[in-house]
Amino acid sequence: MRAYVITGPRVGSVVDVAEPVLGEDDLLVKVERAGICGTDVEFFNGDMSYLASGEAHFPLRIGHEWCGRVISVGSSVDPHWIGKFVTSDTMLGCQKCERCKGGYQYLCADRDEVGIRRGFPGALAEKLVIPSFAVHELPNDMDPAIGAMVEPTGNALRAVDATKLKSGDRLLIFGPGTIGLLCALIAQSRGIEVHVVGVDEKSLAFAHQFGFAGVHAQHSIPKMVIHSIIDATFGEEVPALALEMIEPGRSVVLIGIAGTPSLIDSRTVVLKDLKVTGILSASPGLVGAIEILSSGQVDPRPLIASVVSLDESSDALSGKRPQAVGDGPKIQIKP
Repeated sequence: MRAYVITGPRVGSVVDVAEPVLGEDDLLVKVERAGICGTDVEFFNGDMSYLASGEAHFPLRIGHEWCGRVISVGSSVDPHWIGKFVTSDTMLGCQKCERCKGGYQYLCADRDEVGIRRGFPGALAEKLVIPSFAVHELPNDMDPAIGAMVEPTGNALRAVDATKLKSGDRLLIFGPGTIGLLCALIAQSRGIEVHVVGVDEKSLAFAHQFGFAGVHAQHSIPKMVIHSIIDATFGEEVPALALEMIEPGRSVVLIGIAGTPSLIDSRTVVLKDLKVTGILSASPGLVGAIEILSSGQVDPRPLIASVVSLDESSDALSGKRPQAVGDGPKIQIKP
């Protein structure tokens, strides 16, 4: 089986690996599409924190935004799954601990993470084995481009839900990348007034096409009452800026993770009576993400700049883009 393997910082290639071993509670899936995200790029560059903590190590096989079709099932799995179009949760909890039993399996201390943690093989490969408890069925006729966007949409949906905003409220989103724009599209579909903020001129120009109420450079944000802020950036300065800008009594949602500590003054949180929420995983948002993508409430395809082959994975991870490419932030792989 062909799979993309990273063997060290900025060193990766497609190699022949052993066929996946199917356990009795597993499904074997032929991968149809996989997306590349910031975590994958961090692994490729050798910057991902799990490499330093020992939760991941080279060689590794990345890819956690994916969709595909079930081609075989383990002996304990209902054979009706064969032929189904599916995706899965990234976070694979032990299913035994208090966190897992309480619905927080994505925070399980003993979890695997598809293409991320403890060597669990990812979806930049022809096939993928996934435990049955983590699998989510997709509509049979769903475009694979959309199917591979379920995971990031789940993250974005959780972030927007955490704002607690209603139609007519004003939301400011730092970061016009994939997650930030998905947050913006979801919020816009709910009648929320959306303002997107960024630092890169090209990404800001791209964001203009969606008709948001405002698209602003970070150095020139107009004064306005802001009912919630989502930080979907890697900028260490953004959380403190968000606390400064937000209307008292409102909410700040943090979904981006900076490479160095983001320092905030907790007194601001108390004195402004703010609610600050962190979003780690798409897990609790996957069902809702499938619903809004299936219904057409949100169409993520304009965010996809290009679909490339498995053999072009290193170029995509290093920032090289093919000639026939759009301006969107997302690159997908077709194994």
